[in-house]
Amino acid sequence: MQTPDISHLTAADYDRVYEPAEDSFLLLDALEADLERLRARRPRLALEVGSGSGVVITALAAALPECLCLATDLSEAACRATWRTAHRNGVTVLPVRCDLTAALRPRLAGQLDVVLFNPPYVVTSTEEVCASGGLAASWAGGERGREVTDRLLPQLPDLLAPDGLFYLVAIRENDVDDLGAVMAGLGFDMFRVMSRRAGPEHLSVLRFERRAESGGTGPPEGGDVPQRP
Repeated sequence: MQTPDISHLTAADYDRVYEPAEDSFLLLDALEADLERLRARRPRLALEVGSGSGVVITALAAALPECLCLATDLSEAACRATWRTAHRNGVTVLPVRCDLTAALRPRLAGQLDVVLFNPPYVVTSTEEVCASGGLAASWAGGERGREVTDRLLPQLPDLLAPDGLFYLVAIRENDVDDLGAVMAGLGFDMFRVMSRRAGPEHLSVLRFERRAESGGTGPPEGGDVPQRP
């Protein structure tokens, strides 16, 4: 996967939109590592929740040209930046301004083959999450850095296709084992695709897929071993 050209984005854009950083590039690297797995499933519909600059969903759209790629963000500036990044790189991404997946439910229930989320994961007070506006909303995660993520997770069983894949960026402080336990309760296995230290943060990209008995096909033969919480 090629890293998209984002030279059209300026310092003024980054005053309002999250600038691609180590977490963004780790997610890109993890998707590249999983690209054959993704292509084997022939996805038709993908979504990035909280697309920011659009760098990740644009890269996915370029790598999966037959897949329709959607993006959501609460920020109008981020939706515009996502559209511009896709246009700059010659792919189609359809941004929708909404909270998480609010504008897509229930019309896309059971249809999303790939969902990506690089959430606001920094541990802050709940007040910072509730009061955060503008750029702060891209990083303020509240208690355990999980308050936004924990709102999305229960939506996934209804949104994902039977063989759908969910990719999540997390740091150690988000309690990765507990994330696995929460998703196990929803019928998903967790796989750690890639990890990297970035300054004080220990970043991971986690992949979740339904257990075979939950309606999916499970990992392909010779695939990863689930990380049980």
